[in-house]
Amino acid sequence: MIDLIVSQGRVADRAARMIEGAARIARALEQRYEVKANYIGSPEPAVDDDWSVSLPQARETLDGLERAITASFGGGGTPVMVANTCSASIATLPVVAREHPDAVVLYIDAHGDFNTPATTGSGYLGGMVLSAACGLWDSGHGAGLRPEQAVLVGARDIDEAERELVRTAGVRVIPPREATPENVLAAVGDARVWVHIDWDVLEPGSVPADYTVPDGVYPAQIRAIFEAIPAERLVGVEVAEFNAPADEESSAAAVSVILDMIAPVFEPARAA
Repeated sequence: MIDLIVSQGRVADRAARMIEGAARIARALEQRYEVKANYIGSPEPAVDDDWSVSLPQARETLDGLERAITASFGGGGTPVMVANTCSASIATLPVVAREHPDAVVLYIDAHGDFNTPATTGSGYLGGMVLSAACGLWDSGHGAGLRPEQAVLVGARDIDEAERELVRTAGVRVIPPREATPENVLAAVGDARVWVHIDWDVLEPGSVPADYTVPDGVYPAQIRAIFEAIPAERLVGVEVAEFNAPADEESSAAAVSVILDMIAPVFEPARAA
C-alpha cells in the first residue's frame, strides 16, 4: 500500500513556488491513483537564510514528516514523500536507516548534499542532507545511514571540500552518462532500496527545479531505473525541488513528466 506524504511547511525554501510544486504533484497523484495524501506543515514565505536559522524554524514540519514515515513503515506501507525541498530528507533518511538498516539509498541529485556546517559555502540546509543522515554532523533529527549504503546518481556539481568528504566516507558516485538501470542495480546488489530524487538531476528544461545544472540525466533514465527495481525491494521514495511555474500550462506539463517518471511505483501490483 502506498502512503502518500506531502511536505507543506517551509524547510529552508529559498524559492517561492516549491511548496506549491509539492502540492501540485500530490494533487495529481491523488487524482490519478485514488490515494489520499497526508499533508504536513503550513506554508510560509521563502527566505534566503542560513541553515542555522532554517533548521530550527522547520522543526515542526520535520518532526511531522518523521512521524509519518515511521507510521507508514510500522503499518507495512510504502511511503512516497513529495517534498518542497531536499532539506526535508534530514528527517526521513534516519528513519529509513533505522527501520531498514541494510537498505541502499539511491540519492539521485545533481549535487552531493554532503557538505557540513564546516564546509558549506552557501549555508543552504539542503546541501547538507546526506552528510547529516550519515552522521557527519548533528542535525538533531538522527543519523544511522552508513556512507557505503549511499549511492549518488547523476551527481555532477560537487564542491571541492565536499568531494573529499564523499571520497573519504566511501559514498559511491554514478555520473549522469553512466546512470543506467544495469549500473544502478549493480551498485544496489541484493539490498532493499530507498530512492531520493531532486529534480535538478535532470537535464535543464525537463522539469523546473530550484537549481539548474547542465549535462544531466533525462526523464526516460529515471523511469527506467524505477522499472528495473524489483517491487518487493523498493521500501520507499521521496521526490523534491519542483519549482512550479506560475503559468498553468507549463506547470501541468511538468507535473505530467514527473508522474510519468514515477508511474512504475504506483502500478497496481506495487500498490497491492
